[in-house]
Amino acid sequence: MMCLLLALGLALTCGTQAVNVIRTMEDLDIQRVAGTWHSVAMAASDISLLDTKSAPLRVNVEELRPTPQGDLEIFLQKREKDGCVKEKIIAEKTEIPAVFKLNSLNENKIFVLDSDYTNYLLFCMENTADPEHSLTCQCLARTLPVDNGVMEKFDRAIKPLPMHIRLSFSPTQLEEQCRV
Repeated sequence: MMCLLLALGLALTCGTQAVNVIRTMEDLDIQRVAGTWHSVAMAASDISLLDTKSAPLRVNVEELRPTPQGDLEIFLQKREKDGCVKEKIIAEKTEIPAVFKLNSLNENKIFVLDSDYTNYLLFCMENTADPEHSLTCQCLARTLPVDNGVMEKFDRAIKPLPMHIRLSFSPTQLEEQCRV
């Protein structure tokens, strides 16, 4: 009986370490995230999602706009062969205020991890549809440059997640990112 309990305890301990739980913001006020934002750091579980300037999830978020229905319009730029392309994607609200459903960029969910609404917003995009589960996170800032405290919050938020690459951007790099 003692061996059975020990084996069960060990299995539960190992099982909980294998699962990465994304902790979302408990009381997100979607109206307060509206406005201009700057992508200042990114992290991804799969290096190919961010390794080149035209990688599929290397996008620069420029603005967030809540809709009257409670969805979130995300205005972004991404680099393609001929330069940068502006896009608008709709993140549909779910029953959890800090979680949104996506049908764009081959991602299924956006999770808002943390925000103080005036300085930073941390979020992750998760894709569970592909055979290889992927996770990409971004740190957004209202103004540039960003203080070290915001970057430390981002590092702490992604530390328990399976991130294999992390990129930070200076204000100059952000301005030059989408120049042809």
